[in-house]
Amino acid sequence: MTREEAIAILEMQDREAAIAKILELGQKAEKYEQLVSQAASTPSGQKPPYTKENKRKGKKRKKPGRKKGHVGSRRTIPDKIDHYQDHKLDQCPHCHGGVGPGIKSHERYIEDIPPVEPEVTKHTIYKHWCPNCGDFVTAPMTEAMSNANLGIRLVVLTAWLHYAVGISVRNVVKILSTVCSFPVTPGGLTQSWIRLANLLRPEYEHILEQIRHSAALHADETGWRLDGVTYWLWAFCTKEYCYYTISKCRGSPVVEQVLGVLFEGILICDFWGAYNRLKALAKQRCYFHLFTELVKVDKRSTSKEWKSFRKQLKRLLKDALRLRDNKEHLDCQVYERRKKRLHDRLEMLLETVAKDKDVNRLIKRLKRHQKELFTFLDYDVSPENSHAEQQMRGPVISRKISQQNRSEAGADAQAVLMSIFRTAYLQGRNPVAYVTELSKNYIKRNHTQNETELDKAA
Repeated sequence: MTREEAIAILEMQDREAAIAKILELGQKAEKYEQLVSQAASTPSGQKPPYTKENKRKGKKRKKPGRKKGHVGSRRTIPDKIDHYQDHKLDQCPHCHGGVGPGIKSHERYIEDIPPVEPEVTKHTIYKHWCPNCGDFVTAPMTEAMSNANLGIRLVVLTAWLHYAVGISVRNVVKILSTVCSFPVTPGGLTQSWIRLANLLRPEYEHILEQIRHSAALHADETGWRLDGVTYWLWAFCTKEYCYYTISKCRGSPVVEQVLGVLFEGILICDFWGAYNRLKALAKQRCYFHLFTELVKVDKRSTSKEWKSFRKQLKRLLKDALRLRDNKEHLDCQVYERRKKRLHDRLEMLLETVAKDKDVNRLIKRLKRHQKELFTFLDYDVSPENSHAEQQMRGPVISRKISQQNRSEAGADAQAVLMSIFRTAYLQGRNPVAYVTELSKNYIKRNHTQNETELDKAA
């Protein structure tokens, strides 16, 4: 009930009219709660707290921490010691009397971060005459981008905090001001990040090429906002590479733009129709989405037809997963025979004639993707799309904090830098050190190319 509605009810002279109005509002609230409870796939953050179920209700809670008797773990002694300090007493801290020399001692290793202060370097760049080229040349300066006052390490570190960790721009500014005594404006940072993304664009294109020629690829998409308008964030990832792109379209044109008309590998994805038009070696539809669909329908349907269909489908999917797990222990002929039996069971299940709307809807979906349900039994791929959803977890958290992007240039920089940082994570690299070194290499390469173009123009 809004404030205006409450005031209007209180101002009513007719008691019966006020009661009727209250009952009407109660019915609206009841319908809203029913809609919320029926939408099982609605994100948890969009559900009112009072409608959420207690997950641990009726379950024995697992004791936190490691099991009793586990091998102990502690921080290792550092290999490098920078400073040594001796702590001795001249007088007793209690009675302030004199004390004798030290008798026993013990050692402690303290690791800490020293106070951080901005470091300013004045670079003097000389021109040299090259008699072979017939022109002046200069040494490449890789500590910053061209015509920039912010060092490349600072730009990469702040970009990592924003695009990979999910800290908002203004909080990054506060961190620099408080911890590093480094004043900088939000606008200055965002412009530096856009320039960094343009510098690293060749690496972004390299990730795209690796994605297009991968043997197995996971794909997923989620909602995004660009200056208040609904856009879509797409993720295409392998075990070592992750490619993000932000588009206003959620359809097949984005998939074709990224992967082309023909993808020579195996695509693991959900049941979204945008992936249907893509021709690939094979496709594997996500089992987790099927199990989620069964749970969602269970909350609103109790018909006998649905329960029977759900039981058969769930048993079929679990038998397929069990066959995959036992593949190494089975003879090839036995494995192929059991796999054929699964296909036959699926065929029989799809011939079910039912009046239940949910049963018919799922049968229609399964018929459309009948050849894409058991691909993981023929190839060494996952039957779930959890890998792509894990790569989406960071951006989903970030979008709640930063409110996405305000411009096309900002969205483009977001996609480029998230792709490079996430790829570094997947490859087991230090993202800040890796992207800093990568940026310096591209600055040096661009410097050489610019001087060559100037020579040709002259």
